[in-house]
Amino acid sequence: MADKLIIFDTTLRDGEQSPGASMTRDEKLRIARQLERLRVDVIEAGFAASSNGDFEAVQAIANAIKDSTICSLSRANDRDISRAAEALKGANSARIHTFIATSALHMEKKLRMSPEQVLEQAKLSVRFARNLVADVEFSPEDGYRSDVDFLCRVIEAVIAEGATTINVPDTVGYAVPELYGNFIKTLRERVPNSDKAVWSVHCHNDLGMAVANSLAGVKIGGARQVECTINGLGERAGNCSLEEIVMAVRTRKDYFNLEMNIDPVHIVAASRMVSQTTGFVVQPNKAVVGANAFAHASGIHQDGMLKARETYEIMRAEDVGWSSNKMVLGKLSGRNAFKQRLQDLGIQMDSEADTNAAFARFKELADGKSEIFDEDILALVSDESVTHEKEQYGFVSLSQHSETGERPQATVVFTVDGREVRGESDGNGPVDASLKAIETHVKSGAEMVLYSVNAISGSTESQGEVTVRLQNSGRVVNGVGADPDIVVASAKAYLSALSKLQSKADRVAAQG
Repeated sequence: MADKLIIFDTTLRDGEQSPGASMTRDEKLRIARQLERLRVDVIEAGFAASSNGDFEAVQAIANAIKDSTICSLSRANDRDISRAAEALKGANSARIHTFIATSALHMEKKLRMSPEQVLEQAKLSVRFARNLVADVEFSPEDGYRSDVDFLCRVIEAVIAEGATTINVPDTVGYAVPELYGNFIKTLRERVPNSDKAVWSVHCHNDLGMAVANSLAGVKIGGARQVECTINGLGERAGNCSLEEIVMAVRTRKDYFNLEMNIDPVHIVAASRMVSQTTGFVVQPNKAVVGANAFAHASGIHQDGMLKARETYEIMRAEDVGWSSNKMVLGKLSGRNAFKQRLQDLGIQMDSEADTNAAFARFKELADGKSEIFDEDILALVSDESVTHEKEQYGFVSLSQHSETGERPQATVVFTVDGREVRGESDGNGPVDASLKAIETHVKSGAEMVLYSVNAISGSTESQGEVTVRLQNSGRVVNGVGADPDIVVASAKAYLSALSKLQSKADRVAAQG
């Protein structure tokens, strides 16, 4: 009888800690619904105590998602835990995930607490959380670099207080597979009550081994929960990639002998939704979800594929959602067909008015494109004009002139708190001129740290998707814009980023 592997997705919490990847409540809710379609076991929806915005996002997800356990992170203190419990009240199945650092380095330099103080705080926090919810996860932050004897004492104590899941993080990505797997195994063997909790792994990718370390924790260590993110999103070099874990365990069931609840056909849709929401482009050679993941250029490979797919493919592209990623709709398509495709993509609009606005945008786009793809739809419904999110700056129109030997000129009309303004400027190119035209009025003082262009689909009439990352006064934000005209897409992205810079919602960085 195969054991079950629990998939714990932390895209909306740990993934969001990537500089510029912060998401709105509605964006988080949209991704959570896609994770539910993917049949993720546990969705870590956020860090409720970090800000009012994150509290509201966790609360909204807890109220909307019925088939997955909804989790909120909290530091090991009563305030954080109470806030998490309050946000999770509406959940069918709720989990509080509390953590405190246990490595000597973190205890001395960051917490300025003695080991005995940390042990006591861990016990008190789990006891308090267990009185509020039945499902409590405990993480010793920087667990892999912690003293084994001390870590065993902490884990034994928190299990005795009612922790149902013990997660051992490689917080800084320092582990290597064999050593990490044996570390988990040692802890499970030495903690007397280890059988009273599910053991979990949470690995970062600083040395490129997050997936390998996680799988070693499962196979060697006996962990039965993996914490991961869509596309491996996360701060620094990212987290363990959900799609790679899922397909590794599924493809090599002969080795792992584990069952999962995941429905992998929704993986590609989830990957694209996260990529387009955060502006973090998936590299073409990324395993499972990259554009080239199932592409074959070598003549020998192509010949083998024509004779038998199994010669060079160990997975079927359609099993992870590649076969259904093309939407054959056009300007004659009706509202019902459009609504059905939104449903197939896991997109739920907040109201009929939002659906009508999205459909109007779809018809407008279809007038200029002969074929509409799922990527176009995802970009369309994330457009501020459809979601009606409150933005300080909104795009209205753009005109620009450029020719060889002449300095480009641009005029941009945009709204500031609903009032139309006009900016004009020249620049080194049409994009530069357009963004400078916006700045003639805004004067943000922000530094652009990333400008990225990505074709949404693979033809010359594709929409261009632009990501702009701005930094100002220590804040880093992403803005994403999509349009068949790349200059317009750039202006939209820039205005979106400027609006996010105006947001006063602060986040408290935490690492579990």
